[in-house]
Amino acid sequence: MTISGVALLAICTLLGNYLGDLLGIALGVKANVGGVGLAMILLISARIWLVKSGLFSHGLKMGVELWGSLYIPIVVAMAATQNVVAAVKAGPLVLIAGTGSIILCFSAVALISRIGPKGETMDEIEAREAHERDALAAAKGA
Repeated sequence: MTISGVALLAICTLLGNYLGDLLGIALGVKANVGGVGLAMILLISARIWLVKSGLFSHGLKMGVELWGSLYIPIVVAMAATQNVVAAVKAGPLVLIAGTGSIILCFSAVALISRIGPKGETMDEIEAREAHERDALAAAKGA
């Protein structure tokens, strides 16, 4: 079933690249625009849907986690090969767009963290798990 997770990632990657190519054509750019990001969004959406549907098996989880852990270093390596110097020389629009996207992302994270429920800290989780282990050990000993 690990193969199913790899297949899911491959489908999301191919679909994301296709949508990125279409977006590039729509914007009049001769390049893939956001294909890797779209693929990641598709993978996250597919995973959420599979979990809610009860179809997310252990093997599928292992395949998605395997490639999910490798995916970010691959994306970083792909980004490192891009010609950043040429993009910056193209004009200030690149710098404005980059700065704007960073500000937008930081603002979104701050907003989501204020709206969402407060999560447990690692200390609270470890204390709760230790309490549950102690209660289980006491129940077995009784």
